[in-house]
Formats: sequence, C-alpha cells, structure tokens
Amino acid sequence: MIKALDLLLDSEIHEHAEPISRSPYWNKDIAPVGKAHRTWAAKDYAVLWISMSACIPTYMLASSLIAQGMNWWEAVATIFLGNCIVLAPMILNAHAGTKYGIPYPVYCRSSFGVLGANVPAVLRALVACGWFGIQTWIGGEAIYKLAALSHPALLSAAPVLGGLNPGQWVSFLFFWAINMFVIHRGVESIRVLLNIKAPILIGLGLALLGWAYVHAGGFGLMLSTPSAFAPGQPKAGQFWEFFFPALTAMIGFWATLSLNIPDFSRYAHSQKDQMLGQALGLPLTMGLYSFIGVAVTSATVVIFGHAIWDPVELVSRFMNPLTLAVGLGAIVLATLATNIAANVVGPANDFSHLWPEKIDFRMGGYITGVIGILIQPWKLIADPSGYIFKWLVAYSALLGSVGGILIADYYLIRGGKLKVRELYEKGGAYWYAGGVNGVALIALVLGCAPLLPGFLGAVGLAAVSPFWVSLYHYAWFISFAISFAAYRVFMKWGDNT
Repeated sequence: MIKALDLLLDSEIHEHAEPISRSPYWNKDIAPVGKAHRTWAAKDYAVLWISMSACIPTYMLASSLIAQGMNWWEAVATIFLGNCIVLAPMILNAHAGTKYGIPYPVYCRSSFGVLGANVPAVLRALVACGWFGIQTWIGGEAIYKLAALSHPALLSAAPVLGGLNPGQWVSFLFFWAINMFVIHRGVESIRVLLNIKAPILIGLGLALLGWAYVHAGGFGLMLSTPSAFAPGQPKAGQFWEFFFPALTAMIGFWATLSLNIPDFSRYAHSQKDQMLGQALGLPLTMGLYSFIGVAVTSATVVIFGHAIWDPVELVSRFMNPLTLAVGLGAIVLATLATNIAANVVGPANDFSHLWPEKIDFRMGGYITGVIGILIQPWKLIADPSGYIFKWLVAYSALLGSVGGILIADYYLIRGGKLKVRELYEKGGAYWYAGGVNGVALIALVLGCAPLLPGFLGAVGLAAVSPFWVSLYHYAWFISFAISFAAYRVFMKWGDNT
C-alpha cells in the first residue's frame, strides 16, 4: 500500500514531463503518477479505509446522536447510511485520479481553471486543518493522561489559556510536534504505522468491548433504552426533524475525502480496485466501530455510574499501570497514523497547489499544522450539538457544492476525458479567462447561498425563520444539487452562444 505514496514521475505516462516540469503550475508532488507506480490493489484501499475509519472520532461519533435522543441502532444506522451515500461521490471523483494519475487540486483545474482551482483546494484544505487539529488534540489528551500516571497534580492544575491547563497545552503541543516531525521526514516515515495501525485500534476496540461485557454483566441499559423520538417519549414525533441534519452531518464526516480521494486513487492499479476496495472498507468499518463505541459506553454507565464516551478518558480509568500505558500508547500511535494519512496528505497537496514553485508537500504539511492549532479543536468537539450543526453540517455545505461541480464537469461536460498536459499549462483548454472559470465560481456561490441564513441561525449570529433553519439541515444535498445543475446549465449554455 505504501508504495502508492511514492510521488516519482514515470516517463511511461508523460513523454512531455520535462516541458511541463518547467511550468510554474507544476512540481513533483502534484505531477501525474506514472503507470509503473500505480500499484494499489482492492485490498490496499480496503486497508486504507479501515485504517482511517477505525479512529477515536468514529468511536465517539454516535455519542452526538444518542445525546440528542436517538437510540443505539438509530445512531449506528444513520452513520452507516451516511457513509453509503458519501461513497458514491467518493468513487466518482476517484475515477479521474485512477485514470490520469493526478491529485485533487489538479483535478479541480478542469472545472475551476488552472488558477481558479485554488478556491476548492483551499476550502478543502481548511476543513482538513480542522480535522488535523481534532486528531492532534485527541493524541495530546492521551499523552496528558499518560503523564498524569506519574504526576497526578497535572489533572488539577488551573487553566491558563483557552480553557486548557499547562499540562494539556504541553501534551497537545508535544503530540503536534511529533506530527510535524513525521511531516518533515516525509510520508515514507509512516509506512510501518499505516500497516499496523488498523489492527491496533480495532484490537483495542474489541478488547474494550470484551472488558465492558464482562465487567458490566452485559452491555448495560443504553442498548435497551428507547429512542427519545418514540411515542410517549420526550421528543415524540420529532425524529425526521433531527434525522436529516444528522444524516447530513454523517455525510460531512468524510465529505473532505470524497473530494480529495484522487490524492489516493491516483495510485490504483485499476478502476475496479479503487471501487471495490472503498466499498468494502468504508461503510462497514464506520458502522462497526461506531457500534463498539456505543456498546462500550453503554456498559460504562453500569460500571462507573455515568456514560464515558471518550476512550482516552475510559482507558485512563484502568488501575493496572501496564494496561493503562499500553492502551493509551496504542491510541497515540493509531491517532498519529490516522492524522497523517487522512488530514495531511490532502491539505499538503492543496497548499502546494497555491504556489507550486515555492510550496512543496512538506511546507504544505507545516501550514496544515499551524492552522490546526489556531482553529482551537478542543472547542469543536466539546459540545455534541455544536459538533453536528456548527462543524460537520456547516462544511458539508461548502464541500457538497464543490463535489457537484467536479462531477458535473468530469462526467457531463467532458465525458471522463481530460487533456493532462494542459492541466499544467497557461493558455490551454483549462485556462478559461485569466486562469479562472467564472462559471464554476458562480455555481459554487449559488449552491451555498441558500444555506447561509440557516448557518447564521445555527451559530447564533442572526435570528432567522424556521424555513431557513430547516433548509440548512439538508446542506450537503442542496448545495451539491444546485451547484451540479447550475454548472451543467451554464457550461452548456456557454457552448451554444
């Protein structure tokens, strides 16, 4: 699998590599991957998705749904369905990467223009920076709990900045520094981590499942607790009102990867490999690992008297020092691998695309790391309601719009055919007006505009009518559909004038 991360050019695909390499819109990190280096098989994509999906945010994902009233199977089913839906644009966008060996920002050039592609690239990169920060915070918390084994006073220290105490800041920044070191060494340095990460975290999840079942005498009351939306319950009759924004949020969970999947599919041996591997690896792992989170948390109510959704906090409750150290160490290692694979590869390429001559993959990774701190990730995941409505749903609107434009352009306008050389050249087929396709930008704005009032209402910046709030709940679907249709109509209309 890791061979696919080799970014060397292969002359077999590009006989014009030297002229293109002199273009200011080319560097070795965003260049097409040659056929000799397209070595990923279906199993590699399945392992990739298992590795990225079996992570702490997935374990905790159902908590935001259950906290708002769903029962366990409604939460897991919503997560599974959301991932089945997002799998469709994932596979469709992956096609161009596999066929032409190009990364996501270069793929965007056919629709947005060689320079205009920076808009969707930066939008996707900023969201990934948020996820990078979240994963880094989780890894830092695990280190914080480990440090507290020998220095218990760390847990009672007063906050000094941003609501964090000195121990939390040091742990967070230490884990952040580890990520930066891996980026400095290059993606090659995590080849071992990516191969062992999936069994480590899945093994930890199953171990927690077994421990919970034994110590709670079952999985506790949560698995038998009725939905708050059921007849006679506090939120009776409100299920569909909550379900659709929840489903949109679950789609938003991997909406980033549904766009920049060419960053990985460019290494596929065939279209069949990327399609089959992704279909097997994504929805099932997300459903299984979220169920583990629900079941273990249900048991913690019996064992500890209250629900503990955070596996870092749960593992820290273990009295056996060796078990505690192994558990938290596994979380740190697995979180590091997930963070680099899911949240650095994409934005590093996106930032490199901004200035190919000066920003390479490594510098793009550093930029990702800095923004990941500034975004204050501990606040993003502190409130389950805010996590859904202010984070997952909000960015799903932006990324849904971009996805609609990319798919309309590649399949309806171009029939899946791109001129690879001209993707890197000024004045070619994808230069449009000054390097920017205004139609794509208009379609992007049109897709997001109807959702802006609902977003302002959700974050408390404006008082809006229930209509706009309801519309916002369907953010990804609406932005995708409007931008898809607008781009197709305007591009076709332009061809006929």
